[in-house]
Amino acid sequence: MSLTRIERSLFGYENQLLFIQKIIMKGIMQGKRNPRISTLKNSYILGLFCMLLPAFIGPVWAGGLYISEFGTPSMGVAAAGAQAVASDASTAFHNPAGMTRIKGKELMLTGGALYSTVKFDKDADTPIDGGNGGDAGSPAPILGQFYVHSLTDRLKLGANIISTTGAVLDYDDDWTGRYLNTDVTLLTITLNPTLAYRITDRLSIGGGPQIMYADLEMKLKAPPPAGTGEVKIDGNDVAYGFDVGAMVELSERTRLGIVYQSEIEPEFSGDVKFSGGAFNADAGTDTKITLAQFIRASIYHELNDRWALLGSIGWEDWSAFNNINISTGQGSQNIPRNWDDTYKFAAGVHFRPVEKWLLQLGFAYDTSPVDSKDRTPDMPIDRQIRYATGAQYQWSEDVSLGGQFVYADYGDAKIKNDLLRGDYERNDIFFLAFNVNWKF
Repeated sequence: MSLTRIERSLFGYENQLLFIQKIIMKGIMQGKRNPRISTLKNSYILGLFCMLLPAFIGPVWAGGLYISEFGTPSMGVAAAGAQAVASDASTAFHNPAGMTRIKGKELMLTGGALYSTVKFDKDADTPIDGGNGGDAGSPAPILGQFYVHSLTDRLKLGANIISTTGAVLDYDDDWTGRYLNTDVTLLTITLNPTLAYRITDRLSIGGGPQIMYADLEMKLKAPPPAGTGEVKIDGNDVAYGFDVGAMVELSERTRLGIVYQSEIEPEFSGDVKFSGGAFNADAGTDTKITLAQFIRASIYHELNDRWALLGSIGWEDWSAFNNINISTGQGSQNIPRNWDDTYKFAAGVHFRPVEKWLLQLGFAYDTSPVDSKDRTPDMPIDRQIRYATGAQYQWSEDVSLGGQFVYADYGDAKIKNDLLRGDYERNDIFFLAFNVNWKF
């Protein structure tokens, strides 16, 4: 591939970034007429930044689909029935309406880790020379706190804090997709206070606001004509949303639950920095992205004192992630991503061999949000399949302990565009977490 073609691909990614090309060409022409190259620098930065900022969304939500592994007992059944179980403090997060089933006060703490294995297999005709990237997977901790406080028998107050942090993707510096991504590091913390009220003996409602803080750092190699340097992107923001839910208790053994999660639109303010190449530069940026609204509905049904069946279905509005709005001092533009809505299906079973032990098994399937021509290596996902298992132990009347394990297969995630071609021979995540629940 000639250098001219590489540059054309980088700045005209999938023929969707014509706006960026115009800005870059304008900067180049001005740079020729003016010995100062500041305009060229800023234009180049904007072009590269516009191409790469879609990666910001990926690691926060595990590749574009909301993860459901927060260490709660529902993790042991792949989140099947999560909106209907309502048997411990984690219901304040999964479905706040379920808090009306909690008596007194309960606190749950969760902790664990995830580890991803991400190995790319390039096609022979991939446009840019380089390696496969090695194992780009990395570990990250899982932390959560969930609390329910009974104000009255019918009115309940909840508080949830969720945190995920770690280097999610770390490709080799010389891999074939180095101009798209080499490294991503993130920190997210979400605070979710909730309130629930029992309207009748069978119907409860609940919900609350959400406050999310996100801080991200992304690295990649600077493509021509910037030289052999590195580009570093920093961004952070505080964003807001809300969730509302309802629960219907059809009988002592059967419950239905439904939750709506609003869109959240963080606007990352940060810097793009070039270093070690043809020139050093720094530019401020603002980028608005859309985290999809979703609806999830669940059922929980006890067959008898030992067996229970759980199920969930869900819809996530990822077609709203069709564009990303990016603005700098050089202008603003919507960058197409062309995602589709996704659907979730989950089923699980509870088995209680003795009174103090509860064994869990679950399975979940998520449809793919994107096809090969629009997929990028910062979000290497296809359809998702989850296999889950777990166990809960009633240590005492007031304390229960549990552990859960999930294997998530993110598919071969084939990529076929002007900069990168191939698929993933390994693309999976292992989750292991533990929880403890106290009654007061």
